[in-house]
Amino acid sequence: MHEEVIARNSNNFELKKYLLISFLLIILVGSVILVSGIAANNLSFPILSTLIFFPVAGAALIAIIPRDKEELIKFSALIISIVEFIFSIPLYISFNKTTSQMQFKEEHLWIPEWGIKYYLGVDGISILFILLSSLLTILCVTVSWKEIDRKIKEFYAALLITHSAMIGVFMSLDIFLFYIFWEAMLIPMYLIIGIWGGPRRIYSAIKFFLYTFIGSVLMLVGILVLYFHTGTSDILSLMKNSYPYKMQLWLFWAFFAAFAVKVPMWPVHTWLPDAHTEAPTAGSVILAGVLIKMGAYGFLRFNLPMFPEATLAMKPFMMILSVIAIIYGALICLIQKDLKRLIAYSSVSHMGFVTLGIFALNQQGIQGGIIQMLNHGVVTGALFLCIGIVYQRTHTRQIAHYGGVATVMPAYSAFFMIFTLASIGLPGTNGFIGEFLILLGTFKAWKLMCILAATALIIGAAYMLWLYQRVFFEKTNPEFLQHIHGYSDLNSREIVTLLPLVLVVLWIGFYPNALLSFMDVSVKELINHVTQSVGAMK
Repeated sequence: MHEEVIARNSNNFELKKYLLISFLLIILVGSVILVSGIAANNLSFPILSTLIFFPVAGAALIAIIPRDKEELIKFSALIISIVEFIFSIPLYISFNKTTSQMQFKEEHLWIPEWGIKYYLGVDGISILFILLSSLLTILCVTVSWKEIDRKIKEFYAALLITHSAMIGVFMSLDIFLFYIFWEAMLIPMYLIIGIWGGPRRIYSAIKFFLYTFIGSVLMLVGILVLYFHTGTSDILSLMKNSYPYKMQLWLFWAFFAAFAVKVPMWPVHTWLPDAHTEAPTAGSVILAGVLIKMGAYGFLRFNLPMFPEATLAMKPFMMILSVIAIIYGALICLIQKDLKRLIAYSSVSHMGFVTLGIFALNQQGIQGGIIQMLNHGVVTGALFLCIGIVYQRTHTRQIAHYGGVATVMPAYSAFFMIFTLASIGLPGTNGFIGEFLILLGTFKAWKLMCILAATALIIGAAYMLWLYQRVFFEKTNPEFLQHIHGYSDLNSREIVTLLPLVLVVLWIGFYPNALLSFMDVSVKELINHVTQSVGAMK
């Protein structure tokens, strides 16, 4: 009798499993059909809200799946992330590149007594980060398939909720709504590092949270000052207001506190290497690919348009800080012994290029900064994926423990080489066009800073090529052979994970206008706004 009950329960679950899989496949097929209809009707559908809340609904669905049905949980997370990416495609198809106005807007009163709104929209800058985030979330699901082996349900739920909060930041047109998404992102990211990270995960998670939270509190003070000064929380209205110069300076530093930590700029960068080193692979990809871009995005959305006079006054200081980060990050990479820590410090250097381009305050610099944010998300995310893949085989990240990987993993070595060349900005890869535009814009703004920043390109090539030599070509030291549990080349799941990023690297490298055409009008409008605002104040 007991065996019959077990068999009946097993059959019941198998039926539920197939029903759930069928339901997920229906959602996948239905989303393709819906996307086609949405694009044809010029997006009268609330697509932005769908993009924000669909992953949250997906996380709730995963929460009700029995904990021991791990394959079903993973399959569900994969389908949900793919559907989310499909839903983002109409933004790309229907976007009007000829205007700088916010598009696909959704506006509803949220707290009428205070005039706070649920207000969403995207322009030629923010839309690109939504697409990037949606793509990287799929890859984070696939790379975690074997790596995450405990609390699987909670992990994928946290990953999907993190995605929702991140794209909410890029869509928000109400400053309080922006702050809510900005803070909401910290909680699941803290859990991803603190629960599924390495041996020092608790220390790294707390450090990550404290650094970012303290900066966010100072930004909240600035938000309250703006709100009580203008009586509105509408970001577009706040951009049109003019503020006294001294007030601009104080607000510039209040917002700087949050954005500089998130970038991270030197000297508030020290949380990043620890967070990257201890985070699981998916956590590192999200940190490098999207989360640290929010700081630079904040400068573009708040500091430049709202505080133009203060921005102009702080331009030399910000460019100097950026160059220090570029050179410092590159030099520190030369002495790193841990794979993830080396790529983490390279992020400090690469993001220094981003802020350098933004504060050059010209068309080439800002466009270069934006495209370099996207490029860094793709390339550095890919490098962390590669490190996670080889770590699963060797269980070590120490560079000295490797050697001769090219002999036993030729396919893996080819992928890593492509991303290495993209990281150092080889012409024909996506890294080249971003760095070229940044240096061009910096040369127009301040020639000395351009020359100093260009030296870091040489250092960057040195540390990445030296890393490749040590890991892939040198012989493994026999003393460390016991740390190596055997190599095997990439399986089909890992190839499918890395291949889209290779295509993006080459696509942007050979056809950068695919991105530049989206942001061109928005960047021109931003520069005109800053110039006119400064001129009107004089």
